[in-house]
Amino acid sequence: MIEAHSFAGKRAAVFGMGMSGLAAARSLLAGGASVLTWDDGEKGRDAARRAGLPLADLRSADWRELDVLVLAPGVPLTHPQPHWTVKLALAHGVEIIGDTEIFMRERRRVGAHTPVIAITGTNGKSTTTALTHHLLQSAGLDAALGGNIGTAVLDLPPFEDGRHYVLEFSSFQLDLTPSLDPDAAILLNITPDHLDRHGTMENYAAVKEKMFAHMGSAATAIVGADDAYCDAIASRSVRRGDKTLRISAHFAVQNGIYAEGSELFEVEDGVVTNCAQLSGIGSLRGAHNAQNASTALAAARSLRLPWDKLAQALRSFPGLAHRMEEVRRIRHVLFVNDSKATNADAAERALSSFSNIYWIAGGKPKEGGIASLLPYLPRIKKAYLIGEAAEAFAKTLGRKASYKLSATLDRAVADAAADALAAGGGEAVVLLSPACASYDQFPNFEVRGDAFRSLVEALQAEPVKDRAA
Repeated sequence: MIEAHSFAGKRAAVFGMGMSGLAAARSLLAGGASVLTWDDGEKGRDAARRAGLPLADLRSADWRELDVLVLAPGVPLTHPQPHWTVKLALAHGVEIIGDTEIFMRERRRVGAHTPVIAITGTNGKSTTTALTHHLLQSAGLDAALGGNIGTAVLDLPPFEDGRHYVLEFSSFQLDLTPSLDPDAAILLNITPDHLDRHGTMENYAAVKEKMFAHMGSAATAIVGADDAYCDAIASRSVRRGDKTLRISAHFAVQNGIYAEGSELFEVEDGVVTNCAQLSGIGSLRGAHNAQNASTALAAARSLRLPWDKLAQALRSFPGLAHRMEEVRRIRHVLFVNDSKATNADAAERALSSFSNIYWIAGGKPKEGGIASLLPYLPRIKKAYLIGEAAEAFAKTLGRKASYKLSATLDRAVADAAADALAAGGGEAVVLLSPACASYDQFPNFEVRGDAFRSLVEALQAEPVKDRAA
């Protein structure tokens, strides 16, 4: 645990007793702060009680006595309207931060040489964060992984010289980390998402750009160049004089890393090096993973790690659950769990990576539906539609594609597996890439993906004719 001694003697309110809130409260108490905790839900309050944390309804607290509100990242800061704790804090001049801000302040207080690689983006950030961590560990570095993935930042090992922190940041966390100053700041891409929390695309992009607000002279900005928002952010970074590397999965860049198919090229001081090959790495299949891999490699190269070690480490990357996860193969059919694809842009990345697809889609729909995915219909043999979005998705597909209203995931897996196994024509892929949130039928995308995996693992592998008999 990282103890927040920079808040010693301060009076802190911590709202939201999820993983990060519990860690923040423990860290502040260990560092000598006076702490009150609260949550709108009984489940969160019970978690605080079990952890032995001081619990008090912040509605009746004396906010004039508080120095700081530590807000869980899932709590609305601005849109659709500020949470009641935010309104109270603003009314009394109480600073509002997140656990990631505590981390950054404590890092500066300790003064140890502890490089931080911070990663954000609409899509791909978890894979890129995990891959970056894998590359650093494979090169023999002491590297800790956390933030929006895995472990809360304040539950990571304490600051020691030579320890590297690879941290994933959501846009919500960026909003709560005003002094973020990483050694390498990574922005993968910006596409429509979380607009209910940020209001407009311009607001959303501005929050993502906060990654680069406090770049040190030795820090590196690593920015995707394949969408207009990110490319503009990269241009502003260059104009500020920041060391800036562009990343592209589609075209050559002047300084950075780009992909041509499965081959990756580094451009440094005008010299182009064929640096890595992704062909045959199942965990890094598709153009989106070419961007993820290029970005992770750029982060590792900012630490001057050699190409031979990095290229070797790529091939041992196991990938992440629920993100293009190859669950099982039954004869000519590959089953892929991409439950993390909770919007159409993320599903597009999976659909572009395969052909002969038996596609399971649906759930709680997001704005825009799947109209943007219609160009990929030639890759889809049949769609199996589930959840609240099923009827709307069926209308979008209309006569353009074959589909079935399977309604539930278990029925969709059975339907898709039977059709794919019965068909000929080479390798087929049963792909769960829902393009929807999970909340209509599952608590989160992880539970949905785990359910898919269990259903696939339970499938019988005997030939179709024997099963029918």
